[in-house]
Parts: sequence; structure tokens; C-alpha cells
Amino acid sequence: MKPLIPSQAACLYYPVQPRPCSNPIRTETSTQSARSKATRALTENEGIREGPHRTPTRQNAPELDGLRLSCRNAHQPACQSVQSRTLVGKIEMQRRRIILKMGTAHLLAHIAKAGAVGYSGSMTLLSAPLELAGNWGRMPLDVVMQLVKSIRHACLDGTRLISDRQPTMLRVDEHTSGLPSIWLHFDDSTVAWVIVYIGERSWSQLAYQLGHELGHVMANSWQQHAKPMSPCQWLEEALVEAFSLRGLGHLVKNSTQEPFSKNNGEFVNAVTAYREKIIEDYTRLVGEQGGLQDFGAWFATYQRELESSAGLGQFAQAASLTFLAEYERNTDCVEALGALNRWPGRSGVSLSDYLRLWKASCIELRASPVLPNRIKELLRID
Repeated sequence: MKPLIPSQAACLYYPVQPRPCSNPIRTETSTQSARSKATRALTENEGIREGPHRTPTRQNAPELDGLRLSCRNAHQPACQSVQSRTLVGKIEMQRRRIILKMGTAHLLAHIAKAGAVGYSGSMTLLSAPLELAGNWGRMPLDVVMQLVKSIRHACLDGTRLISDRQPTMLRVDEHTSGLPSIWLHFDDSTVAWVIVYIGERSWSQLAYQLGHELGHVMANSWQQHAKPMSPCQWLEEALVEAFSLRGLGHLVKNSTQEPFSKNNGEFVNAVTAYREKIIEDYTRLVGEQGGLQDFGAWFATYQRELESSAGLGQFAQAASLTFLAEYERNTDCVEALGALNRWPGRSGVSLSDYLRLWKASCIELRASPVLPNRIKELLRID
């Protein structure tokens, strides 16, 4: 069976509104006593095997050759229903305009005065307790928990987590319908709430979806104010997609470690094939779009399509390969994600302002601004 890969990808943020809480069914602390059991499960066929994939309806429908795992159909508008409910009041818009007119020093003073909602001291996205919620079907919960921990380590190990908006818990909520997303909940809690939608024992699917959403959490897009906005949402989507692809690569490299200590050939092959197929598809898109050797010319050609998209459309997918290469060339690029979106307006500002504010945020957090500087150079933005 061919590995099922996303033919179209887009992370959708749920609107900020109350939602019945999915009762936690497993927490990290509750799995400590079952650690050896979980490890055994992952090294047996039933745990390691990349299980039969299900269609998004989770019914016995014909097998799909390009299952849209995490995202919308290519013919559906991206985030229209969400965007229509994310209008910002006139007062906030006026405040954003004022902040954008400030110099860098005034901006950093405003950030410091406003404080960092969600800042948790020594707690980080890597160390925050994990919690499983939702309907995981017949997948062993101890196995799922161990895999989630491994994915998080694959994405974050060796990276400085510089954001001052770290969650105090990471909840991974499996749904039986809908799309992978970040739930923007009303309660002002410091729980980063990730929703995934995977097939039965589809471990590659889980790794890909969770890696993408962890990228959004790292980029400070997990609290109730973190609504996606044009014109720069495409850039965040492309950056976190590259972050997910990088994480998949590290997951394979780390597969010799627990809980993948033996009999892991099938798992490694499945994740490798999954990642390679995504990169192959995105490379094909790059060719269809005229290539990315001149990134600035590419952006000028497709700027209108990019800036009107709130999700990971085909142009942002293609751009993700450029950012993946930057991550692999310079690890300082990855830590810069933690400085994203710390200003009023978030992705709703112009691209030149977005990169300027991102660089200022990096400096304020004492992180390397190499990535925003590099993107500015590639796009030839004055």
C-alpha cells in the first residue's frame, strides 16, 4: 500500500468560543508506571506497524491514493468561516496602527509593559506536561503517549525555546472528524490545545500533524488572541510546515532510541516514505510555479495569491522547502520561530512590517535574527 500523504495542507485555527472540554483520558504522569509496558508495545508489531489508514469519515470507504489528512479539499475556501468570525473591533485596530508607527524601542517597551500572558517561568513547550484527550479508537494510549513525547523531542531537542509565552501543558486531542488545528479557547488558561485527526495506528500521520501544530505553538499561535490574518499568514504556515518536515527527519534519526529500540524498521521506513512523498509533491509544485531560484521574483508573481490565503496553500507549500533548507543550514533559524507574533497585529500587518517586527522581537529575546534577515534578503524587501 502506498503511503498516504496530504495532497493539500492547511492549519485552521478554531474560532475563539466556548467548547465542551474533551475529558483527558491519559496524562503524562499517569503513564510513568506503565513506561516499560508502553515501550514493549511499540517494539511489537501491533505498536510499530503503520496501521491501516482510514478516510476522513472513518468509514470503510475505498482506499485513497492521496488522502487529505490534515487539511481542506483544494476546492474549498481556506478558513472562510473562521475568518468571517475574527473581525477585530475598531479600538483594537486603532491601537495596532499606533503601535506600527512606533520605532523599535517604543515597540519593545510596549511588549514589556503589556507582559507575557502565558509565560510560565522555567516551563517550556518541551518540558510542559502532556495530556491526551478525545477518541483514539483502538490505539493503545501508552503507545500514543510515548510516540507524542518522541515527536516533541524530535522537533524541539537542541533548539533554544526563547518565547516568553510558554504553555504549562500540551493537550493532544484526537477528533473523529474535522481538521487538525489549534483550539483557541476562551478560558485564559495556559494549555496549548492541539487537535489532530489521524487514521488507526497511522503513526506517520500523527508525527506530521503534531509537528505542524507544535510549530504554531512555538510561534506563539496558541492563545485566544492568535487568530490567523492576512496578508502574512502564509509565511507562518510555510515556516511551521518546514518545521514539521524537519521534525520528521529527526524522528527517523532518533529511531534507534527508546521507544524505537528494536524491530523499528517498518516504522522508520513508513515515516521516511511519508516525508519523502511530501517533499516530492512540494518539489513538483515548485517546478509548476517556475522554480524558487529567484525567491523574490517568485513572490512578486504569486504575491496576491499568497496574501489572500489564510492557510497552507500550494504556494506556501512550495515556499516551505526554501525554509526547510534554511533550518538545515543554520539551526539558529529554528529558534527564531519563538519570536514570531509577539506584537499587536500579528500576521495582519504588511510583510515589510512583519519582518521588521519579527527582527525586533528576536533582538528583545536575545535570539538570532538570522531567519527574518534571510527572508527579507530572499524576498528583496527594502
